[in-house]
Amino acid sequence: MNSRYKLVLVCCFIAFGLRCGALNAEETRPNIVWLSCEDISPHLGCYGDPHAITPRLDQLASEGTRYTHAFTTAGVCAPCRSGIITGMYQTTLGTHHMRCRAQLPDFIKPFPTYLRQAGYFCTNNSKQDYQFNTPKGTWDISNGKAHWRKRTDPKQSFFAVFNFTGCHESGIASTGKYKQVTQKLTKEQRQDASKLTTFPDYYPNTSVAREDWKRNYELITAMDAWAGGLIDQLKEDGLYEDTIIIYWSDHGIGLPRAKRWLYDSGTHIPLIVRIPEKFRQDDQGRAGTTSNRLVSSIDFAPTVLNLAGIKVPDHVQGQPFLGVNLRAPRKYVFGARDRMDERYDIIRMVRNHRFKYIRNYEPLKMYYQYMNTPEKGATMRELRNLHNAGKLQPAAEKYFAPTKPIEELYDTENDPQELHNLAREEKYDDVLTMLRDQHIDWVAETKDLGLIPEPILIEREKGLGNQYAILRQRFVDYHRVAVMANWATNNQDKSAELADGLKHKDSAVRYWAATGLGNKPDKSYSTQVAELLDDPSSVVRTAAARALGRMNLPQKALPLLVQELDQGAQWERLHAAIVLDEMDAQAKPVIEAMHKHLKPRKDLYANGKYTIRVLNRALNQLENTNRQVP
Repeated sequence: MNSRYKLVLVCCFIAFGLRCGALNAEETRPNIVWLSCEDISPHLGCYGDPHAITPRLDQLASEGTRYTHAFTTAGVCAPCRSGIITGMYQTTLGTHHMRCRAQLPDFIKPFPTYLRQAGYFCTNNSKQDYQFNTPKGTWDISNGKAHWRKRTDPKQSFFAVFNFTGCHESGIASTGKYKQVTQKLTKEQRQDASKLTTFPDYYPNTSVAREDWKRNYELITAMDAWAGGLIDQLKEDGLYEDTIIIYWSDHGIGLPRAKRWLYDSGTHIPLIVRIPEKFRQDDQGRAGTTSNRLVSSIDFAPTVLNLAGIKVPDHVQGQPFLGVNLRAPRKYVFGARDRMDERYDIIRMVRNHRFKYIRNYEPLKMYYQYMNTPEKGATMRELRNLHNAGKLQPAAEKYFAPTKPIEELYDTENDPQELHNLAREEKYDDVLTMLRDQHIDWVAETKDLGLIPEPILIEREKGLGNQYAILRQRFVDYHRVAVMANWATNNQDKSAELADGLKHKDSAVRYWAATGLGNKPDKSYSTQVAELLDDPSSVVRTAAARALGRMNLPQKALPLLVQELDQGAQWERLHAAIVLDEMDAQAKPVIEAMHKHLKPRKDLYANGKYTIRVLNRALNQLENTNRQVP
């Protein structure tokens, strides 16, 4: 055999070996299945809950790792899910308001896009609810029949998402749905509401509220059977040892003071990961283990990419918690609450392993603002009825206070229900300062869009194509916006500085300046505030009207608010309606004008139903009626 022939033969063997290696690498890439559910806290047996009946998930935890410190970035589904699918905070993307529609920059894509580009078959069954239009190429299949079994090549690696909707808050609130979801439960799987010892102190200890608590447990048991069924399908297909299973919930339990809130009851979630032995790195996913690593829901996306051997894009804000080349574990997780349907309430949260810090940017709004969806629930109705009757216990009554503290601090180890605010206790000053600073840094680093009023965001988005870009322009003075928002909502006397802010070139700064002068009304500034009734920005005009009303000058404010209802766009009208609702008896002179805006408008999102809901509530209070809120 001559040397030239030998060289060719060796090259062929090398090429063949490389090809086989590539095929083997591809064939050994893990399949990944997400088992996601809605609206549940860690009420599972494997988390030590004494009442939970969850044998299938308990078994999954015994074969994998149970995470004790996993948290979502919001207490409500759509903002969370936008972050889960992109690995980015909803407050960075402009998906932070519940029921909004954002545009993504071209370079930010849902992470299954990268999986598909790497050869994965990606299915979603079937909820999206990302608050942006899902880009083409995100999924191979996304519908109620999506399944890994739909792939044509049985050797193709897959990423498959399955979502259980039965434990959504509607499963508690609707007796019909509750019965339908739990119809297959046996007598032994039913709960006795009177014997549930985990019932929180912030709910009334009545049969009505306990019934909701019981329903939650039974819905979770139905969910457990659903999860077990999918695990069985993996085993039937011979894929169980080839598939990483990640189980999680999108946020906490679908009851008041939990869903939509940033307390652990709204953001602490179950997270279980089973990794077959051949895919484990070091001790990751070892059977029967528990991890107290801090995990944020925006970490799910980069973790899946990392497990699949795909580079995590630089813009992603989450960080992998499994796989190779991991960064140092998180020291903090962050969360945000913004508009919930028809009500605004800007709240931010930062938490470490033990302490939780909450910053209320709208402290003059009570916790339990009247919102149509949660008011349909029996527990919320019970809370409101007992409050009106003066029969609520203190732990529940505190959430009907007319105002909120500017800052809240909780020791979650010694006070897991987060009932005792430590923010004013001197011995916790260092903890408070540390977490406050972390919050301020996070707001700046992530370009938190929540401090810019929604109408201003939408206006500025028009020339940029998306809200993500708004705070990434050189001429935007976001520092001044953040400083003004802080002055407007803290206990310092910054009236002079706020008055200077009324003349700032940035409408968001002027908004917070007017808001701050309204929060601490001083008639000596009324002339300067009144000048903003002619401001180019609708939401600034409305903030000025609110301030004048709080300065007891409603005669100047009311004509402007009616004008905004007449001429304003979607969210401008909502801002005006909310101010009229806050004005209570001051709004009586414009009752007739408010009535004219109770009709749906086809040119507005959802026919303008959010504004109608707020006006209905305001008119009910003014007229002492029980008008149906649409």
